[in-house]
Amino acid sequence: MPQPTPGRVVMYRLSENDARHITQQRSHDGVHGNFAAAEQVYPAIVVRIFPGNPHGVCNLKVLLDGPDNYWATSRHEGDEPGMWAWPERV
Repeated sequence: MPQPTPGRVVMYRLSENDARHITQQRSHDGVHGNFAAAEQVYPAIVVRIFPGNPHGVCNLKVLLDGPDNYWATSRHEGDEPGMWAWPERV
C-alpha cells in the first residue's frame, strides 16, 4: 500500500465539524463558495506526514469548491467522515 508523502493528492471526506467550521470561517471572512456539507469528498494535498505512524496520519490542505481551502490536521486514512483516502483508479 502506498504511503502518503508531501505533495501527493488524496481525497478527503468532510465531517459535520469540518462543514460547520468551513461555513463559519467563510461567513467570518466574507468568502463565497459552494455549500460545504458533511460526507462531501474533496481533493486534498498532503502537507505534512508523521513518519512511523501506522494510521497514515497527515495534515492536509483540502481544496474546496470556491476560492478558499481548509486545513485538516492530524487526519487518518480511512473511508469515514474526517478521513482521507487514495483516489480511485479509473
